[in-house]
Amino acid sequence: MSLATTIRILIVDDHSIVRQGLAIIINRDPEMTVIAQAEDGQQGVNLFREYQPDITLMDLRMPQMAGVEAITAICAEFKSARIIVLTTYDSDEDIYRGLQAGAKGYLLKDAKSNELFNAIRTVYRGQQYIPPSVGAKLVQRMSNPELSERELEVLRLMAQGMSNLDISTILSIGESTVKSHVNRILSKLGVNDRTQAVIIAVKRGIVSL
Repeated sequence: MSLATTIRILIVDDHSIVRQGLAIIINRDPEMTVIAQAEDGQQGVNLFREYQPDITLMDLRMPQMAGVEAITAICAEFKSARIIVLTTYDSDEDIYRGLQAGAKGYLLKDAKSNELFNAIRTVYRGQQYIPPSVGAKLVQRMSNPELSERELEVLRLMAQGMSNLDISTILSIGESTVKSHVNRILSKLGVNDRTQAVIIAVKRGIVSL
């Protein structure tokens, strides 16, 4: 690969030590160069517009704008954007949402440098990079029933310890309607009670505490 076709990379991560470490590792490869670094999703979107990198490494959980929202915004404006999620989280919901938003690859931060380089080159060539362990969780996620937006709202409030009455007041719906939503949530998650539902939701990355 000649200098004219060096892979230009944007790093988006809210931890400066992670960004700096990645930049050092990547810049050691003569075929790659880090052209910009962003500390949150919104800055990542802005820098993408400015530099239009070949590859973007995107963290998922950041202040201001999270990774999924940033990926969605970038891909809506730049259809050919090549984004790799690089995160410490491997829950099936994180994987599903990241790829659904438009990411072309998914890699965990404990990956070795040669796997990072392989992922970057694979996505740069226009292919997807999804490790087997990530792919298995994605398949599992896609086989699960989808929660509606309202059910997700109810589930997030359940995770905050709110009762059906509390939820009905906040969402301005009847308590019986909340109960119906809760029953459907339990059914879709395959659990018997609210506590189990919250545990499963947190484990899968659907909600956070």
